[in-house]
Amino acid sequence: MKVEELTAKILDNNPHLDRYQIAIAVAKRCDEISNGSPSKINIDTKSIKPADLALMELAEGLVVIKGFKDIVK
Repeated sequence: MKVEELTAKILDNNPHLDRYQIAIAVAKRCDEISNGSPSKINIDTKSIKPADLALMELAEGLVVIKGFKDIVK
């Protein structure tokens, strides 16, 4: 899947988040993967970048995004 498709899927599954919060979540998961955290998807992790892997995990709902508060305008 393309990055745009994965991001759209994440936004559909998490309507309370915006793209900036998703970018922060991807960056945090990417750091975890880079520091040795095992992948939650059954694919060869040597052939894929940590950021792409983090996006795939978030799009599939394997990683929970929490810690953001809703801002009331």
